[in-house]
Amino acid sequence: MKQSNRIYLFDTTLRDGAQTQGVDFTVADKAAIARELDLLGIDYIEGGWPGANPTDDRFFADPPEFKNAKFTAFGMTRRAGRSAANDPGLAAILATKARNVCMVGKTWDFHVDVALEVDRGEYLEMIGDSLAYAKTRMDEVMFDAEHFFDGYKANPDYAMACLAAADKAGARWLVLCDTNGGTLPHEIERIVAEVAKKITGERLGIHTHNDTENAVANTLAAVRAGVRQVQGTINGLGERCGNANMVALIPNLVLKMGFDTGLKDGAMARLTHLSRLLDDRLNMPANRSAAYVGTRAFAHKGGLHVSAVEKDPRTYEHVDPEIVGNQRIIVVSDQAGRSNIMARFRQIGLEVDPKNPGVARLLEIVKERESEGYAYDGADASFELLARHELHTVPDYFALQSFRVLAERRVNARGQLIALSEATVKLDIAGRRAMEVGEGNGPVNALDAALRKALLPIYPELGDMRLVDFKVRILDSGGGTAATTRVMIESADATGRRWSTIGVSPNIVDASYNALYDAITYKLFRDGARPAERQ
Repeated sequence: MKQSNRIYLFDTTLRDGAQTQGVDFTVADKAAIARELDLLGIDYIEGGWPGANPTDDRFFADPPEFKNAKFTAFGMTRRAGRSAANDPGLAAILATKARNVCMVGKTWDFHVDVALEVDRGEYLEMIGDSLAYAKTRMDEVMFDAEHFFDGYKANPDYAMACLAAADKAGARWLVLCDTNGGTLPHEIERIVAEVAKKITGERLGIHTHNDTENAVANTLAAVRAGVRQVQGTINGLGERCGNANMVALIPNLVLKMGFDTGLKDGAMARLTHLSRLLDDRLNMPANRSAAYVGTRAFAHKGGLHVSAVEKDPRTYEHVDPEIVGNQRIIVVSDQAGRSNIMARFRQIGLEVDPKNPGVARLLEIVKERESEGYAYDGADASFELLARHELHTVPDYFALQSFRVLAERRVNARGQLIALSEATVKLDIAGRRAMEVGEGNGPVNALDAALRKALLPIYPELGDMRLVDFKVRILDSGGGTAATTRVMIESADATGRRWSTIGVSPNIVDASYNALYDAITYKLFRDGARPAERQ
């Protein structure tokens, strides 16, 4: 029987990615990333491990609504000496709003003997009992065969017996894991091909780590040998050297190997945005040389390369950069970036003639601002406002005259050390002077409170607006405490709409005001608010 051409995408960023050194997702981070993955068209989104930490518990208690993806919980099989129905860890992963679960179990006899100290036969029962019980509670159950390739090399019969136990219990997917990342592509392809003779590839998945810089290659080798589910993370985040990079896997599978990943036409154009969005949320510098999505991926600098690319881009570009949402950069050309700007216009529903002088002016402004530290990939609302202001299609709802922020640290009446902030803002609203004072637990919170007090009586649309995330990044660490600061703010309202804005300044409060100004203006514009009339 001919094997299906459909590859199912399983993203583990929210769990494997959280194990990256220096990465600490907030609940807001998880929700934002999950929404982007769902919008892309990923089949499965693994949200984390319920019961393992408070962040995952809060995320699973109130996950975003998914339109495309199957929301999946991760956990482990029951412990020895307990029944599946009476294991607290198993109960935690089956009691969430997720209707799918991926359960990890050992498949290397060395681990069963030494790490778990469990009889091998009993461990097979633990796998079967756990998955069979989960099958009665969930829509779909998957088995992550941990250290499968090491286990198969050491004792292929026992590794296959573990898969058979999960298979018999009703697992939809049996995922073969190269957990320590030490297996090479030719080994992966050989072992998967042997497994696929006994278990159809339509039920096999692959999960690889990047410890030999082969995670993507190993995944593609496994697909060639028959697996039909691939697991990976955005930008290859993960423990130690990371996991297979989903951002590279998708175009390789579709554009190079001709597989169907279920993504709708044009969806891959979101890959560059997704990659850079994650970096911005984590305050991490983007990998400029990343395949497909890096700023250098389609950059050409002078000489024969530029001449050849201008005649036929295929000379030095293996795919059209726009397919993955990236852009061609010819350093010596003043046209670099124009097509990208026009694409962004189309995304926000702004009809602009490419010959409009405002387009060229906007391009220069964006280049200048990005040299100052702005990064609009993770701040779509700020980019849209910048574009609309340049093209005169967004009104000025208010103007800042001045602001002042005071910070106080003292011992209160209870003997507790507390920090308070007070902000005073003076605004011009249609020729009227407004001055308000706000207090908060920090300077930005106080500034936000003061702005709202001044604006709410005139713009009631701001009543349901809230700030859901605030991130600060130092751009030139060599400047010490005088370094330039980038602030990114994520806002939301009662409609469920979310938007991100950016501010840059050597002063963190000034940068925060710039991001707050854009956030408020964007909310008013999108709600169709009419500017206050002059009196």
